[in-house]
Amino acid sequence: MGRRPILTAVGWLATTVAATLVGLGAIRLVGDGITGTPGGVRDQREVARALASTEPAPLVSSSGPTPTDVPASRSPAGSPTAAAARRSFTTPGGTAVAECGPAGVHLVTWSPGQGYRVKDTPDRGPDDHVEVRFEGPAGEYELKLRCVGGRSVAETHD
Repeated sequence: MGRRPILTAVGWLATTVAATLVGLGAIRLVGDGITGTPGGVRDQREVARALASTEPAPLVSSSGPTPTDVPASRSPAGSPTAAAARRSFTTPGGTAVAECGPAGVHLVTWSPGQGYRVKDTPDRGPDDHVEVRFEGPAGEYELKLRCVGGRSVAETHD
């Protein structure tokens, strides 16, 4: 056998080994993002612990939005801030957070539910009332909020 076929075989083998090592190194660098579950695989005890530590989602009433008080944040001095007056309202179409102040109710934030979008531009206030509309496959949900006794409440449509 001549020298040229041996050199060709050795070169081919060296190239194959180098390519394999580079590929394995790249997979190791990328990690679970390519080959596995994001965050790794969890055993049954970890799943049970994670489920036990999360708060249950609020139930959504079919009769109207469900209000939830937003936990008060505290200033460095330890006194509650304006967030103490914030309330969250949930409908099947989405969620909005509002707060009451001297100028009236103010729509702090809003987020459409899955499959829904915000229809028109929300009226953020501050004003006597604010509103946001969510539109999706199951229809339209309008969330109209105002202040009563210093707390934001949802207006009901009769």
